This record gives sequence, C-alpha cells and structure tokens, in this order.
Amino acid sequence: MFECDKCGLCCSHIGGCEVYKELDRGDGVCKFLNGNLCSIYNKRPLLCRVDESYEQIFSSKMSREDFYKLNYKACKALKNKYLQEAQQCHYH
Repeated sequence: MFECDKCGLCCSHIGGCEVYKELDRGDGVCKFLNGNLCSIYNKRPLLCRVDESYEQIFSSKMSREDFYKLNYKACKALKNKYLQEAQQCHYH
C-alpha cells in the first residue's frame, strides 16, 4: 500500500495538469482540499487513489514497485521544492 503522509502538497499543486483540471479551484489547488486533508477522501476520484489507479490503469504498463517509486519521487520533488521556497522566505 502506498504510504501517504498527508502533507497536502500534491493536492495543492495540480494547476496545469490536464487530468486534474476539473478539481482545480482556479489557483492550482484542489477544490476539495481542506487544510492538508481531502474533504471527499472516501469518494475521491480514481486518479487520487494511488493503489486503485495502479490496479485499474497502470498495472499493465509497469510493476507496482516502479509505480510507487515514481509516486514517491514526485512527492519528494514537491517537498524539496516547496520546503526550499519556505526556507528562503523565512530567511528573507
């Protein structure tokens, strides 16, 4: 099972991503994000469900391990980018 730490970064940076355009409230943030949590978690779209989207969409294209690695890599990249920006703002 994909381990999400519920930081909310992936849901607060969906702008410009065509597959999430219906979820974008207009500023790149998911319209269902409340703080760091999803307000429709139990009914969230398939693409927001890492494990289920693997089973239904990506399992014929790659291994679960590779799929998780890609998701963790994207997660880490978001955290690195926005943590650095936050630290720069803090020091200026």
